[in-house]
Amino acid sequence: MKQSNEKVVYTTCASHCGGTCVLKCYVKAGVLTRIETDDGKEAQLRACAKGRAYRQRVYHPDRLLFPMKRVGKRGEGKFERITWDEALDTVAGELIRVRDTYGPASILYLWRAADMHQINNSNPFHKLLTLAGGYTGLWGIASFQGGISASEAQYGTRTTDNARDDLLNSRLIILWGWNPANTITGTNTSWYLAQAREAGSRVIAVDPRHTDTAAIFADEWIPIRPGTDAAMLIAMAYVMIDKNLQDRAFLDRYTIGFEKFKDSVLGLKDGEAKTPSWAEQITGVPASTIENLAVEYVTTKPAALMTGIAPGRTAYGEQYHRAAMTLAAMTGNVGIHGGSAGARAWESSQWYPFKMKFPRSRTSKGVHKADLPDFILKGKAGGYPADPKLAVILNTNYANQDLNTNKVVQGLMALEFIVVQEQFMTATAKFADILFPTTTFLERNDIDQGVGTAFYGYVNKVIEPLGECKSHLEIARELAVRMGIADFGDESEDELLRQEVAGTEIPDYEEFKTKGIYRIKLDEPYVAFKKQIEDPDNNPFPTPSGKIEIYSSKWATCNNPKLPPVPTYIETWESRNDPLSAKYPLQLITTHFKRRVHAQFDNVPWLRELEEQAILINSIDAQVRGINKGDKVKVFNARGMVIITAAVTERILPGVVDMPEGAWSEQDENGVDWGGNPNALTRNQPSPIGSYPFNTCLVEVEKL
Repeated sequence: MKQSNEKVVYTTCASHCGGTCVLKCYVKAGVLTRIETDDGKEAQLRACAKGRAYRQRVYHPDRLLFPMKRVGKRGEGKFERITWDEALDTVAGELIRVRDTYGPASILYLWRAADMHQINNSNPFHKLLTLAGGYTGLWGIASFQGGISASEAQYGTRTTDNARDDLLNSRLIILWGWNPANTITGTNTSWYLAQAREAGSRVIAVDPRHTDTAAIFADEWIPIRPGTDAAMLIAMAYVMIDKNLQDRAFLDRYTIGFEKFKDSVLGLKDGEAKTPSWAEQITGVPASTIENLAVEYVTTKPAALMTGIAPGRTAYGEQYHRAAMTLAAMTGNVGIHGGSAGARAWESSQWYPFKMKFPRSRTSKGVHKADLPDFILKGKAGGYPADPKLAVILNTNYANQDLNTNKVVQGLMALEFIVVQEQFMTATAKFADILFPTTTFLERNDIDQGVGTAFYGYVNKVIEPLGECKSHLEIARELAVRMGIADFGDESEDELLRQEVAGTEIPDYEEFKTKGIYRIKLDEPYVAFKKQIEDPDNNPFPTPSGKIEIYSSKWATCNNPKLPPVPTYIETWESRNDPLSAKYPLQLITTHFKRRVHAQFDNVPWLRELEEQAILINSIDAQVRGINKGDKVKVFNARGMVIITAAVTERILPGVVDMPEGAWSEQDENGVDWGGNPNALTRNQPSPIGSYPFNTCLVEVEKL
């Protein structure tokens, strides 16, 4: 209940967790006193624990509140407070110096989407650097590059999923590597799954772990070895073909290349049929289970194959995505209510007139982000397009969240100058020469859009910025003045937001701002590709052929055997069959944690109480190593070592261990990580189409 002298401000939380939710914030004398969530009419857009705990993030005693400059060795974390004038003058001067001395290509821009919205995001600095002469950008989306590339190859677009409320029309829901109970992946996803199950939908979970989602929603859990998902999906295709169950009419009308895929599945090219028995040896899933799932999927309609991101974050992870999309087509579940296109189950936003606008790479050939340490260290001499000298790092904890962090550190140490925009002294912030303190979304105005559910959210400023924190837009504008850029733009925050809203169906800006939410009125749940299926002559798929390309003409031109034009299982490096497994016999996966969003929220006390950062290890693997629950263990390979607590459990497949990603790195003088960060162990090698292999990694675990 609202108290006297207390005001209520509605805002929208979108902290890169996969959801966009309503926060009901109580403010007294300019101080945020508590946070509740949506208590209005259904479907309520209710926030998770992370959004509800945001007050502890805003007021955390370690929050960066003032500009800082480095006074110790790079990476040592020693800084002193300076004025904004000194900080801005220094950064503007270094940008000009490096540009004029080495050329614009020597400037790197590293960013990610955390705590970003429509106007306060990566674009202001992108605009600044572009107007100043340019920079070297990087490509590769750590979360789902494989999924995006596969979707664009097969469907011609990256927005491919039905709205979440359409799950209520499904008779069968297959959750493949998808854990929305923890990772949200669309506001109210769990609520719709619960309703679907109560209405009689059968739910099956395929995952190396018995996840919270599997425990809560699934009728059946099918454990699978990491990196082998494409093999199981292709074996399911074999069953459908062998039993002549595929939707032939759908394939003939809407797809191209199925016969070539069929030849591959039947082994006409390599002499090996991709049978369930073949897949059992690879995946560890019994052949009978594979056959039963294939028959159930193809004969139960409508059925939604909801593909998560994790299986695509492997070496050759794009093949998993393409195989899943092909099965969706073979079962005729694309473009219909209750079905799914088998791609990008983590979001869909085709109903919006505006998209989140993020910069593209500024290089002609482009450098993948996983190759960045080598790019910095080797430069032109190593065949890269430039010699990096300066890095602008915004909203990304690069030294914590990218592959092979020990190598990342080497790269950061080699740069001449680093400027970081941050809210806390992260592992990356410690390498900065200048630190800019940035606002949280509770300290600025913006707008956002729903994920999986059709609505707009207004990001109302709840409190004034703490200390001397500034928004991304403010920082870029003040640098533009110092760099002599006259045409950067000076519209107010409110003017920019009004311009954005003017392009939507929102009728009243002021009402939208006050309520904090505008629900898009749809006659029925949104279904991706519904127009293409109902009227294909006038609505072709946005592919070169105008059809779903099971045989990708785009990938065929690459002439790369590791990027075949039809979905193909390719064994990953560091698989259980790799000779390296004799030394490092356990497959490491790095899953998402319910109390974090990547590295965000790891320092919030309320959330730390929910679950300890630990490595999940099956009791069979623990027993042979003399490991008991709660023991400190060392997890290691040739790239690094992590000290962490063991959580012995039956909820993970033997031979597989799980160290949740996002834990804040705490490296000692020997490079050993005591914070539980798995990226001290991962390999910085992208797949052929750019997938990040966060879940392709061999390790050994020993009791400390």
